[in-house]
Amino acid sequence: MRIEQLEYIATVTRLGSLRRAAEELHLSQPALSETVRNLERELGVDVLDRKRSGAKISEDGRELLPHIIGVLDAVDKLRRAADDQHHISRMVRLGTVNAATVPLLVPAIREFRTGHPLTQVEVIGAQQAEIHRALLEGSLDLGLVNYLRGDDLPPDVHTTELLRGRPVVCIRPDSPLAGLTEVSVTELLAQPLIVMRSGYVMHRFVHRLLEGRTPSFSYSTDGAEMGKLMVAEGLGATVLPDFSIIGDPLERSGTITYRPLAADPTDVLMVIQRRRSGSVPKAARDLHDLFVRRAAAHPAAAEGGS
Repeated sequence: MRIEQLEYIATVTRLGSLRRAAEELHLSQPALSETVRNLERELGVDVLDRKRSGAKISEDGRELLPHIIGVLDAVDKLRRAADDQHHISRMVRLGTVNAATVPLLVPAIREFRTGHPLTQVEVIGAQQAEIHRALLEGSLDLGLVNYLRGDDLPPDVHTTELLRGRPVVCIRPDSPLAGLTEVSVTELLAQPLIVMRSGYVMHRFVHRLLEGRTPSFSYSTDGAEMGKLMVAEGLGATVLPDFSIIGDPLERSGTITYRPLAADPTDVLMVIQRRRSGSVPKAARDLHDLFVRRAAAHPAAAEGGS
């Protein structure tokens, strides 16, 4: 049994005659009749009522028609789903809190493009809560987010740890703090401080670190990348995970550097997440696996930061 045989039966029923169906299907009437006859032999039922005046759907054929329509509807849904899947696989949407955009995300996307030259990657900077919500809604395929050690992981998304590091003070090499082997909270408070806006894990960490104390001056910004640029321009210091700084082009060029925080054992995790329910396009699965592999080659991992 072939799908086109069922489609031919549906066309004959809709038009009321074999002749008109043959004209619409651009087939000869004998060819159409033979195709239907082959189906009748397979089913053991005369689907068409053949007379000198022409061939029409038989009573037995009409009884089978709801089943035929059901099969054709299912095939149509399958084709639409395949078309949608094809479209989705041409675009992978990735949300990120930007804490490792340059050292991790950029090399991963570069390698991904080699194996998927026709697949676009849309990178969307957002806060952790927004990324979580978008993953559940299906508007994002993957999310890169941070957690502090001890945080509860959401059960409704699949989470894979990529990097594990420590909060450090990001500074310029000519900063007074650069001469220290580690930076205390008191020394940090003496400098202008660039803090992440509320909603980011590092905002929560710095708020806990300072214990209500106020820096000499502070700025607020969205995401680690802008924080590093502000440090590079001499506006102050910021606190970020070490894996956000190690291997960054600004760090490699000597424009920024970092020092550990004194007596702070906090771990920061960089994870990749995807929704548990629903299908995940193959391109998104491939990018997910690539992030896992790239994380093992991250410069912070080589230095023992993760």
